[in-house]
Parts: sequence; structure tokens; C-alpha cells
Amino acid sequence: MKDLTQGKPMKLLILFAIPLLLGNVFQQLYNLADTRIVGQVLGEEAFASVGATSSLNTAVIGFLNGLTTGFGLVTARFFGAKDAEKVKQTVAATLVLGFATAAVLTLGSLLFLDPLLSAINVGSDIYDNAKSYIGVILAGMAITMCYNIAAALMRAVGDTVMPLIFLIVSAIANIGLDLLFICVFKAGVAGAAYATLISQGISVILCIYYIFTRHTELLPSRRHFRFPRSLAGDMYIQGAAMGLMYSLVNIGSLVMQGSINNFGTETIASHAASRKISEIFMTPFSVFGAAAANFAGQNYGAGKYDRVRRGFYDATLLSWIWAVISILSNYLLAPVFIRLITGMDNQYIIDLSSRYLRFNTPFYFVLGVVIVFRNALQGVGKKLFPVVSSAVELAGKLLVSMLLAPAIGYTGIMISEPVVWIFMMLVLGWGFFTCKELRRDAKGGKKLSLAHS
Repeated sequence: MKDLTQGKPMKLLILFAIPLLLGNVFQQLYNLADTRIVGQVLGEEAFASVGATSSLNTAVIGFLNGLTTGFGLVTARFFGAKDAEKVKQTVAATLVLGFATAAVLTLGSLLFLDPLLSAINVGSDIYDNAKSYIGVILAGMAITMCYNIAAALMRAVGDTVMPLIFLIVSAIANIGLDLLFICVFKAGVAGAAYATLISQGISVILCIYYIFTRHTELLPSRRHFRFPRSLAGDMYIQGAAMGLMYSLVNIGSLVMQGSINNFGTETIASHAASRKISEIFMTPFSVFGAAAANFAGQNYGAGKYDRVRRGFYDATLLSWIWAVISILSNYLLAPVFIRLITGMDNQYIIDLSSRYLRFNTPFYFVLGVVIVFRNALQGVGKKLFPVVSSAVELAGKLLVSMLLAPAIGYTGIMISEPVVWIFMMLVLGWGFFTCKELRRDAKGGKKLSLAHS
């Protein structure tokens, strides 16, 4: 357990973030192993089929991830308030609400899979491969959710080290299973999906075992499942707000993917490659956001508003340091990254992906503010501005897909995100400076009670 309410905020954020960052890097290995092996062994069309469904994957799975993260933030606030009984009630509620939501999403996404693929304009040349890959991923989303619940709960009590270790084991297993299913069993792109789910299942088993042996403070008894409706309502509002925040962003990407899928297989593959690289470089921003959210949640629960505010600033500074590293890396090495990710030497794909990366990365200073503030505001229970900022992103991507992309092609896709990030930053800055607990004259409050959650 790590109490984030005591000690220097910058040091605590870094110590919290390092294992989380390494864990996210290894989680990226799931996708990178799939991408590299699919591209090199199965070819360009198979690579494009995985890329064409990535936005659908993140839209659905992203909502579940946001939901469980939101649940974990409520747990973090009660942990900061030193309310052990409420911590266990939030764990019980997380299990009930999480599994019920996963069941509904799994059934709905599989029933409407064909209309969803048609809606994002997946071409006939890659349709079968795309459906076989995403169908397996969506059918197994409960496995992904289980890991997200376990990791979110461990983060809520300050433990980011053991999820890292479990992810390392899982990532290594994923690479081996990719080779087994694709190269030996000849299972095609579906084999990559099976490998991902099985390796995630391994991490789930390890997480559950560890919680039962080392984090007994998170283990609810039968009485904790009789949690108050008010707690369940608060948790679902918090979780749904976080999930909606994630899914609005991903729905916007999904809509934009529909426009990209009209530009042909080479452009789809190019965008898939540049997005994979972008996701790697954006991972630290998400980590600093998660660290800020948990730091803010625990200190808000303890009534230490000055520390909450300091956490916002320090996490933003960390994100700006990473922005400098990202800009330099992509301007110097973008073509190298693209060849490593895809295993291909198609010059059109390399040139277009490099152009995308070099245009976007200078705006990572804005993106860092967006991600830190959006997550940290959720951490203190301020749900409106993060959701509004995500709605702004959705609206911007809809406009790009309907107006800009048809007019100026893929260039419209490239310039859309930086413009949207700027508007999102304005919304979130407004939310930060109008939050009474985060003003400079704010005094420490009482520890969190259910009525204030």
C-alpha cells in the first residue's frame, strides 16, 4: 500500500508513475507483437484489417476501462479518508456493476458487429479478417475487464508494482502465443486475438492470487455486497462519467476511422502504423494522468486540497518533459520506428506515417495538460468538465469526418487532433480554475464521507 497523502507530491507522483509506466509499455507489447507478426507474416492486407478495427476495439474496451478506473477512484477517495468499511463496499460494488456492464456490452457488440463494421467502412478486401479479429477480442472483453478491475483497485491503494510484474509475464506469454497461433497453428489474424486474450487471462489469475494473499484490505465479505444504493449510484455515475469520457474520445476516433477507411489499404496501413507509434509516445501522458487522478483522489478524500492542486501542477510538468523527448524522437527517428512496427518497406506508408507523427508531436504540450487535468478532475469527483471536453473532441472529429476529410483528404485527419486538443484544454482549464477546492485560498476540508463522495 502507498499512502499518497503524506510526502512530497512530485516524488510520490514519480514513484507511483514509474511502475505504471513500465506496465503500460509492456501492455503495448500486446499490440506491438500482434502488429509486427501480423504485418510480417500475414502481409499488408492482414495488417490493415487489424488497424481498421482498432478504433472499434478502443471504443468498446475503452468504455469498460474508463468504468473500472472510475470505480477505482471512488475506492481511492475512501482509502485516503481511512474508511476501511467503505473501501470494501466499493470493491463489492465494482464487481457487481462491472460484470453486469461487461455482459451487456459483450452481447450488444457481438449482435451488432456487422452493422458496426459497415458503419466504419471496412472494405470488402479486408472485411473477413477484420471481423474474425475484432469478434474474438469483443467476445473476451470480460477477461480484459477483470484485469482492469484488479489493476484499478491495486492502484487505488497505491500499489503499481505488482500489476507491472504480472504484465511483464503476460507480455512475454503473448509474444510466444502469437508465434504459436499464427506461425504454427496458422490461425490468421484471429490467432493474434486469441493470443492476446489468453495472455491477459494469465495476468488476471496472477492479480487475483496476489490480492487474496497480500491485499486483504480489498477483500469484501458477504455483508459488503449489501452496499447502499447511494454508494452504487455514486460509483456508477463516477465510472460511467470516466467511461463516457474515454468512449466519446474513441467514438470520435471510430467515426474518423470510417473516413480513413475510404482512402485505401495503403493509407489505412499508414494510419495504423502512425497510431501505434503515437500510442506508445502518448502512454506516459496517460500514466501521469492516472497518477494525478489517484493522487488527487486520496488527498481529496483526506481533505488536503493544497496537495491536490500541487499534484495537478507537478503532473503537468512531468508531461511537458516527456513532450520534449517525444518531439525530438519523432523528428529524428520516425521512419525507423515505422519500419520496426510494421516490418514493411513500403515507402508510401513510411512517408505518410512520418508526416503524421512530425505534425502532431509538437502539440503534445497541449495534450499533456488535457490528459492530466481530465483525469485529475475525475479524481476529485468533478465529472462535468472532463465529459464536456471529450464531447468537444467527439464533435471536432465528426466535423473533420464530414467536412474536412472529404475536402482535403488525409491532411484533414492529421490536423484535426491538435486543433481539438486546444479547445479541450480551454474547457478543462475552466473546470480547474472554477473548482472551489482547487483555488489558492481553499482550506483543507473534512475527510470524505459517503454524502460527499
